[in-house]
Amino acid sequence: MTRSLVRTLAALAALAAPAGAQTRAAPPPAERPTLVVLLTVDQLIPAYFDRYGSQLTGGLGRLQRGGAYFTRAYQDHANTETAPGHASTLSGRFPRSTGIVQNVAGVQDPQAPLLGGGGTGASPFRFRGSTLMDWLRLRDPRSRGLSVSRKDRGAILPLGRSNQQVYWYAGDGRFTTSTWYADTLPAWVQRFNARRIPQGMAGRAWTLLLPESAYPEPDSVPVESGGRNFTFPHRLPADPEQAARSLPEFPWMDQVTLDLALEGMRELRLGAGPQTDVLAVSLSTTDAVGHRYGPDSREIHDQVLRLDRMLGAFLDSLYARVDSSRVVVALTSDHGVTSFPEVRPGGAAAARYHVYLDSVVARTRRQVAAAGVDSAAVRFEDALLWVDRAAFRGARLSPDSVARAFAAAARRVPGVQRVDLVRTLARDTATSFIARRWHHMLPPDLPVEVAVTLHPGHVFGRATYAQHGAPHDHDAHVPLIFYGPHFRPGRYTRFARVVDLAPTLARVLGVTPTERLDGRVLEEALR
Repeated sequence: MTRSLVRTLAALAALAAPAGAQTRAAPPPAERPTLVVLLTVDQLIPAYFDRYGSQLTGGLGRLQRGGAYFTRAYQDHANTETAPGHASTLSGRFPRSTGIVQNVAGVQDPQAPLLGGGGTGASPFRFRGSTLMDWLRLRDPRSRGLSVSRKDRGAILPLGRSNQQVYWYAGDGRFTTSTWYADTLPAWVQRFNARRIPQGMAGRAWTLLLPESAYPEPDSVPVESGGRNFTFPHRLPADPEQAARSLPEFPWMDQVTLDLALEGMRELRLGAGPQTDVLAVSLSTTDAVGHRYGPDSREIHDQVLRLDRMLGAFLDSLYARVDSSRVVVALTSDHGVTSFPEVRPGGAAAARYHVYLDSVVARTRRQVAAAGVDSAAVRFEDALLWVDRAAFRGARLSPDSVARAFAAAARRVPGVQRVDLVRTLARDTATSFIARRWHHMLPPDLPVEVAVTLHPGHVFGRATYAQHGAPHDHDAHVPLIFYGPHFRPGRYTRFARVVDLAPTLARVLGVTPTERLDGRVLEEALR
């Protein structure tokens, strides 16, 4: 394709963009980056940068101190889970627009089985709209994307429905993809899997990276890890296949994921130009360790330090391959995390932080069944009351009355802060961040009638792992960093959202989004 043709196609794309698409005219081609690297660290919270700052001597420290760091950035939606968070990164849109509102209804797809088995089929068939990858390919079809993660949703959703190269960990020691993307694994992925790196770690012990005196956290908190194996060292099983299955809860899972990303970047020659390519890497061990040991644990401290070192080596390898002046790096997270109630001040009263709506749900289902409606027409999941309105046709009971009764009963449960009827959320979005985040969460066609919000620090049920998913800041506050010559380094304290990431990158890359975005360009960070 000639340069003149490329410019013509770009001009036509700009004319076709809808009003509200947030980007300006493209900079001169020589200034455009040839590689965009998105690093999404699952369950990374900004507090770790403050707590461990002097110990962050690798990639996290480099990005924080040398990049444009938005300290007040949020996943500004309510159900702060992995799938919705990843879907917002490169789409610039809230779950209300992407259609990805839950982990349980994220990428699972029985019609797209995994190559070689080893897990549930997956695809982006639920994802709505476009991403940065699509906007780049509209300008230049030669643009390529590679996305890798331990989790299927972490690999799939950043690139949306763009049919690029996407790989995730099958749990049996292999990285794979589904038939939605390919019929066979490329030779370079097969060679990587043939090295059996996870199996080779069998019996390996996770010990502290630094001297014990560098960790102020106690290593004797029984609430961690369900009360079992909650002290260092932690050891992978001696059996190679069991070690491969257990690897996701050990720091080395991130290293293997980064190694695959670098291998793919070399094989696909990402960043070689002249087009702009995308490398998306989602790192999931911080989430696994955070769930198991909590955000206040010695384990999460050591995991973040190890991740910092790994990312430092990764960036060095990246820049050895592609000129740093042509690379843009963005780092963020899909969600935060809530501390175990048992480690909060006054932890002896932790039971009051565990909230149960089982009796309210059971009463609602009995009410529905008594009216001759299948009780399965209502379910409570992810703080939401789902109602199948079609099941109430012809019944003496209206779904609206069911929703109102459920809401009234839920409001009386200790630990519940507020209960909203979904159809009334828009009235309160200007004055309540909770209403705003629920409104950003739910597509209008979703069969949800009620949203329940607990008081800060409260969690649903008696889970033995640290939780996230609430609209409060401890679950929504995430880092947002842009790094590279196109950005002004510094700490930015203005309110920002993860949905601002894609339009900001689009401005730098000189591409036009093909639909109206929820995010805006973070102008102050641009050179």
